[in-house]
Amino acid sequence: MGERTVIPFGPHHPVLPEPIHLDLVLEDERVVEAIPQIGYIHRGLEKLVEKRDFKQYTYIAERICGICSFMHGMGYCMSVESIMKLEIPERAEFLRTIWAEMSRIHSHMLWLGLTADAFGFESLFMHSWRLREKVLDLFEETTGGRVIFSVCDIGGVRKDIDAETLQKIVRVLTEMGEELKPLADVFLNDFSVKSRTVGVGVLTKEKAEELGAIGPMAKASGVNLDMRTQGYAAYKHLNFEPITATQGDSYARMVVRIKEIYQAIDLIRQCVEKIPEGDVLVKFKGNPDGEYFTHIEQPRGEVLYYVKANGTSFLDRVRVRTPTFANVPALLETLKNCDLADVPILVLTIDPCISCTER
Repeated sequence: MGERTVIPFGPHHPVLPEPIHLDLVLEDERVVEAIPQIGYIHRGLEKLVEKRDFKQYTYIAERICGICSFMHGMGYCMSVESIMKLEIPERAEFLRTIWAEMSRIHSHMLWLGLTADAFGFESLFMHSWRLREKVLDLFEETTGGRVIFSVCDIGGVRKDIDAETLQKIVRVLTEMGEELKPLADVFLNDFSVKSRTVGVGVLTKEKAEELGAIGPMAKASGVNLDMRTQGYAAYKHLNFEPITATQGDSYARMVVRIKEIYQAIDLIRQCVEKIPEGDVLVKFKGNPDGEYFTHIEQPRGEVLYYVKANGTSFLDRVRVRTPTFANVPALLETLKNCDLADVPILVLTIDPCISCTER
């Protein structure tokens, strides 16, 4: 055994978009252990249930994360609706699904850009984010926001989308998918990209299951786990199969995310074809009383919402278990025996969202 040294990595690093800190134990240039430290941006959002009533908390839930904001609001609303036994209109379920899949597209496009930046492909980074702007423009047109949307509400959604705009969404996303093909070709076939990802950070299926990995991190290792198959929102009306790979390395995680972008475009197309007419929001009276767990599939993986109500307008507890938190043990496994130069890429392959994790 060679001499060991400990070097700090993060929370600020030219490649990392999120403030995560790792103490890396090295033997020469090889990482033998990684010790994580988080907590740099804790905001106490879960404790705000004591100061904001359950209707106001819908806006706070969206602010857990700027990238997954719609899905955070959606998961919270689904929990409260389940406690109150509210049946939301079918059209609202389809609209939620459309916006959720648009969130998946723009999240994965953001990740592709950040990964390209980590490789040093500045032009690839710019083109990835240029295409992502098309999705944000659609969000702005249909919700009024580009980061926080505030359209998901307890009982449905606050805004409807007319038929002409729905067709425009499909047309724009289909064109975006075509423009993505040459970029995806670089990500999947460029020699320098493959040299940094193929066989790097391998997570076996057994380890992925043992460590509780979720999302593309688990799917790339052959774990067929996707909360959308439970049939919440409009997914019960759609035809799709979770995308998986078997290699379990950084390259496989990139493949899964790129394929999920195209799958999301197809799911939105199916939604537009099948969306029924009708109301988008039901009115209700009273306060929730009870508790409920909700699981939904965010771009980074399964997210769990726990809501406990007491019959008043103020909830007892809101708890969110986010994908990044669940994927940290799997990340530490992939860092073992990797080269120091591969650490930034491996951290990025879990698509870390420390804002979500610390709430």
